[in-house]
Amino acid sequence: MTDNRQIEEAWAYHDGTKHSHQSVRASTHSLDFSNQPLPFKIYTTLPPIPLPTDPAPITMPALAAIAAPAAIPMEERIPDLHALAQVLHLSAGITRERRGEGWEVQFRAAACTGALYHIEIYLVCGDLPDLPAGVYHFGVHDFALRRLRAGDFRALLARATAGEPAVAQAPAVIVCTSTYWRNAWKYQARAYRHCFWDTGTILANLLAAAAGRALPARVVPGFVDAVVNNLLDLDSDHEASLALVPLGWTATAPPEAVPAVGPLRLETAPLSRFEVDYPAIRAMHAASSLASEDAVAAWRGGGPSGDPPVAGSRTIGLQPLGDADAPADSVTEVILRRGSSRRFTRKPLTFPQLSTMLDRATRGVPADFLDPPGATLLTLYVIVHAVEGLAPGAYVYHRRDRGLELLREGNFRNQAGYLGLEQELPAEASVNVYCLADLRPILARFGNRGYRAAQLEGGITGGKLYLAAYAERLGATGLTFYDDAVTEFFSPHAAPKESGTHGGAVGTRRTGKSVMFLTALGVPARRRAGS
Repeated sequence: MTDNRQIEEAWAYHDGTKHSHQSVRASTHSLDFSNQPLPFKIYTTLPPIPLPTDPAPITMPALAAIAAPAAIPMEERIPDLHALAQVLHLSAGITRERRGEGWEVQFRAAACTGALYHIEIYLVCGDLPDLPAGVYHFGVHDFALRRLRAGDFRALLARATAGEPAVAQAPAVIVCTSTYWRNAWKYQARAYRHCFWDTGTILANLLAAAAGRALPARVVPGFVDAVVNNLLDLDSDHEASLALVPLGWTATAPPEAVPAVGPLRLETAPLSRFEVDYPAIRAMHAASSLASEDAVAAWRGGGPSGDPPVAGSRTIGLQPLGDADAPADSVTEVILRRGSSRRFTRKPLTFPQLSTMLDRATRGVPADFLDPPGATLLTLYVIVHAVEGLAPGAYVYHRRDRGLELLREGNFRNQAGYLGLEQELPAEASVNVYCLADLRPILARFGNRGYRAAQLEGGITGGKLYLAAYAERLGATGLTFYDDAVTEFFSPHAAPKESGTHGGAVGTRRTGKSVMFLTALGVPARRRAGS
């Protein structure tokens, strides 16, 4: 295992998986649909524990849930099976299906790159109402749990997170993993970025659902990797743990003694006829793994702020809708309605609509690497095409001051289309929001693990923008991008002129900010009949 502090590993992966005009055209990769992976992990020998399908809808308005601060537990908050079922369904469950001649797709509650759904959900819990203590896998395909291990293993997770209080006091802990091949089939080595983008969109939903159920929740990507992977019986060359989410709160500590954790050798359905190995994924995961509780303790805590320190004179304060005027569609309604827009109309948004999305999506993520509450590793840059009351142009968002600073005025639809891998969607959208991170101080503070953190926060922020857009009955979609071209477009703010690149080579930028996520927002076009 590579030392987390050897940050050249993160730079090598990041530079090696950048998209550029040249790299996309030089690629010879093609999709082998005869070998497309199964979109589910299915344990073939374990009996299902059906989850209830009739929980009462969450009534909290989605816009309130997205922006809700992390709940401070004042009393026991122990989820029952109905609450767990609802959180799982609204985070990663199937919400709609489409069928055609010889094909079908089950769409999930959260957006996923390529609709390939490579993120798996596990549950580690003590004795809960209607569910005995154990380690469980969430079977999306039949909406059921399967128990992998019997017994209470929460103390093991508490130690693996170096005593993270939220984990130590949680009656239940959700674990997100990625089965790399299900995404790498299409996206090759870049799929490791998608591990955190797609976990992030799921966690945006999960945090909103937990807020709606008044369940404390916290994102914990800092843990001893081997301990968690062994508990779930994962072969980390193929599937690995990415983040823990303690759910609920109890004053009763879990028993210190835990059952033995040996190999399970449980059978699962083959994903496809064969897998293609991408060593860069394995190398980056190993390089960013933490091997001891001391390493986890050193990881935890505040990092460098991505919020621009001073708002410029051309900063325009947001005008978010008040509670009385904001749409009151509930968490359940919005998540079940959410999709990924495939066409936009180029119609304008109102400035209050954009203000509300930015305001609600950037109130902070409760996470072990973000301290104090409301901290961020990201800087949000925005290309405005069509917003009433706001000049078209390039902007940077000041989170602390809640304002957009105009960097350059102009119509940049063509440029936005190019930056978004020469697709029509970012050119047709009303607004594009880019999450950028300065990886230099992040890697200096957190080591290679900081790369996971920055990508994850980008995914969560993108997921919150998705929900905010659909709460306002607008549309959104996540897109990929030409990495360095985005940085150059927002320069010199995103990269001072003196930084440049080293040796003029593509993909070697070590100064300036790097793109973590791109979300296009706008008025969706109606789907054509039959499409």
